[in-house]
Amino acid sequence: MAKLDIFDRISRDSGGPIGQYREQGFGYYMFPRLEGELGPHMTFNGVECLNWSLNNYLGLANHPEVRKADAEAAREWGLAYPMGSRMLTGHTRWHEELERKLAAFEKKEDAFLFNFGYQGIVSAIDSLLARHDVVVYDAECHACLLDGIRLHAGEKYKYRHNDIAHCEQIISRACAKAEEQGGGVLLITEGVYGMTGALGILDKIVALKKKYDFRIMIDDAHGFGVMGEHGRGTSEHFGVMDGIDLYIGAFAKSMASIGGFIAGPASIIGYLRFNMRSQMYAKALPMPFVMGNLKRLEIIDSPEGDELRRRLFIVTRALQDGFRKEGFDIGEAEACVTPVKVKGGISEATNVVKDLRENYKIFCSMVIYPVIPKGMIIFRIIATAAHTLDDVQRTLDAFKEIRKKLQEGYYSDEIAQMTVK
Repeated sequence: MAKLDIFDRISRDSGGPIGQYREQGFGYYMFPRLEGELGPHMTFNGVECLNWSLNNYLGLANHPEVRKADAEAAREWGLAYPMGSRMLTGHTRWHEELERKLAAFEKKEDAFLFNFGYQGIVSAIDSLLARHDVVVYDAECHACLLDGIRLHAGEKYKYRHNDIAHCEQIISRACAKAEEQGGGVLLITEGVYGMTGALGILDKIVALKKKYDFRIMIDDAHGFGVMGEHGRGTSEHFGVMDGIDLYIGAFAKSMASIGGFIAGPASIIGYLRFNMRSQMYAKALPMPFVMGNLKRLEIIDSPEGDELRRRLFIVTRALQDGFRKEGFDIGEAEACVTPVKVKGGISEATNVVKDLRENYKIFCSMVIYPVIPKGMIIFRIIATAAHTLDDVQRTLDAFKEIRKKLQEGYYSDEIAQMTVK
């Protein structure tokens, strides 16, 4: 067989399920340029739009105290400090302080910072699992979890999404296999599913510990700072903080920042400090992010944080109740992500998005195949504490009109050219 140049193969590739549309979609449907101050109203293509596509859940991105802390840290430390990985030359007492405060906030013995949440999660899974261990995971786990699981050389068992009966069957099987091999079992799931806004069934999974010997790790990127009475996450929401062995939080959602952390028993966190390749061989989290995240955590763990969460869920409930009242399918959404599901293909999806952005001045992300089944479109709406009930009503009114147009075929290729600017 003739040798093929890698670049030749890639050049002839269509680009994959999403990349095949890169020429038509770049800058509009994919990699759009949102400009202006981060918040509910931003500029897209020179026009102000109502924006539902920021993971700025508590509105901290433009909080005056946060902006001040970020600016002061950048002025004092610069973006370079500290240089090197934590293990070599990138360690400071401020990194330690942030870890102590995160551990205390999550009621765990210790915590370890990630410079980036995605890489940190992949590396944590890789470090924790040995060849004879068995990993059990929810079918709809995030890509970062799946990438970490793919690195595991041992047994991998998947259970149907949020199906506790199937989950128990799989755990029983996994425990038997682990005992046979001389390994252990790690169950990986999410607190909040970021695409659907549905909550993981943490209370039901923790209850299975009474019957089976396994450990639980949760990725609570979308729950940290938001869910629970004091924002400690989905495990606090369900009252099972003690039953979660390893808790992962991200700074990119409620904190509107960069980085993340894993919290758990001191002996396990200590092991991860010396074995996580993504942290051993990469630059430490720069000081402006460390100091800025300390300020963000201070706000989250305060009466002001309680008020921001209250405002966030006023907007979230108004959106979700409004969509359900109007007969829209938003699935099991409970957290501040709301997926509005309608029937249609790629042409309808792009034309609806164009109509929303150009004519209704509403910006939200669309999700299509292969992320979801063919024939369906999801419009992903993310509420924040900075949105208003007027924003909610404007959006509900727009979607009622959009649904009617969809049903009447106005977004087919031919008709859309005449009706959508």
